[in-house]
Amino acid sequence: MNNNNSNRSILLPLMLALSVVFGVLIGFYLPRKSNEPQHTSIRPRSDKLNSILNIIETSYVDSVNRNDLIESAIPAILKKLDPHTVYIPAKDFIRANEPLQGNFEGIGISFSNLSDTILIISTIPNGPSEKIGILAGDKIIYVNDSLIAGTGISDERVMSMLKGPRGTKVKVSVLRKGQDSLLTFNITRDKIPLTSIDVAYMVNSSTGYIRITNFALSTYDEFMKALSQLKEEGMTQLIVDLRGNSGGIMEAAIEIAEQFLGKGQLIVYTEGRAQPRNEFRARGGGKFETGNLVILIDETTASASEILAGAIQDNDRGTIIGRRSFGKGLVQEPVSFSDGSGLRLTVARYYTPSGRSIQKPYNNGFEEYSEDLNTRFNRNEFIVSDSIHFSDSLRYSTSHGRTVYGGGGIMPDKFVPYDTSMISPYFVKVRPLIYQYALKYTENNRDVLNKYTNPKELENYLDKQNLMKGFIDYAGRNSVKPDPSGLKISGDFILVQLKGYIARNILDNKGAYPIWEQIDSTLKYAIQFLDDSV
Repeated sequence: MNNNNSNRSILLPLMLALSVVFGVLIGFYLPRKSNEPQHTSIRPRSDKLNSILNIIETSYVDSVNRNDLIESAIPAILKKLDPHTVYIPAKDFIRANEPLQGNFEGIGISFSNLSDTILIISTIPNGPSEKIGILAGDKIIYVNDSLIAGTGISDERVMSMLKGPRGTKVKVSVLRKGQDSLLTFNITRDKIPLTSIDVAYMVNSSTGYIRITNFALSTYDEFMKALSQLKEEGMTQLIVDLRGNSGGIMEAAIEIAEQFLGKGQLIVYTEGRAQPRNEFRARGGGKFETGNLVILIDETTASASEILAGAIQDNDRGTIIGRRSFGKGLVQEPVSFSDGSGLRLTVARYYTPSGRSIQKPYNNGFEEYSEDLNTRFNRNEFIVSDSIHFSDSLRYSTSHGRTVYGGGGIMPDKFVPYDTSMISPYFVKVRPLIYQYALKYTENNRDVLNKYTNPKELENYLDKQNLMKGFIDYAGRNSVKPDPSGLKISGDFILVQLKGYIARNILDNKGAYPIWEQIDSTLKYAIQFLDDSV
């Protein structure tokens, strides 16, 4: 077996993890305009389904719960429609909407489960925990007098204990390094922002980089703040990273597209059986209508992200770099039920300015649709662009007459393959341990690491430490023996990830991403592409 095939077989489990399609499928909807009717409740019909339920209730051999039957029946019905029409039970409704709303209610920390102990990684600036004196590095031992350390508690359970309505209180007891006894804090929960911009920084003296992880109500404001800051730092060309962005609220993507396009340019339009064509055009006055622009996409870029990428490509405003996007182009409308549950019903399709439907086919069934990313991987689409074939019937033209293709997703202007060159069997084995070791290293050296506020200075310090020896020993204690050939292939890859995680634990994403840039082949290609374009 040649080395490339070996790497592909090793990479498949990683790609399977990436292709948890339903991370992309949980409904992203188009909020209706205020003058359009909203569905707020559904009145039951007297039809066969209700007749069956009535017969079961009155005549079935055992007692049954009618509501349980209804809850089970709804997903089965919706499965006959399309992959993106979804039912959300009342118990999941609030959590499902949190990423779109841009906030939740809690105490404002990020944490990780380290050796069965909840370690606080950071506190959200101006959040309840920071204000009351909780510090990064504190270990949560009790929540409301319930012991959680050493109990095998899940992250989900911890979150459910710490989250709660704004204004309510939760008591947290923590163990702090250097303190002999536990410190107890009574924290008043508050609204906690969920940020959509992972990071924004200058990759060189003229090029800014903004990574958008999803589109929520707060995304546009976050983006404008990041854009202004980068322009103050001398940005004249921009990279917007939409890789891994599964979408969100369409309006946020449209507002960001307006910053790049001239007045009247078409951004996207929607159309459905019961929905007339509805166009969205740039209003003009954007903050970055000129200047070199690159959009990064990959196979997990979906929905609102594809609207933004498609608008830039079809208007010949910038260059799309990466790999073909997911292909989620169905418009969902929210429907609410009186019991607190909800439905996101597909009512239309998204079309790019050239007329391409973003949605990939789903007529061969739900199972084949859900396996699409794995199918793409198996036919080598992530590695070789020539493995992607389009029918001439799907040919469209951009505003400058360039050929683009429909049929689902956005095909980049510049293809960058998934980089398998640093993947080895050793890396696959130690991959789960990289973050764990970085967390342990941070915890054991926090006093020294906290002295560094500049990402480059922190990286220079880490370069002088023997991180790899410590990691290899740690992996050995976790049943992964040293592998010289694997380390030759993956050693630098592992080291950069270690440094990035440690830097993130201290300086958040602004510390990590400049380090991870070293192993990001797509971002490096984009930076070089822009440098060559000047």
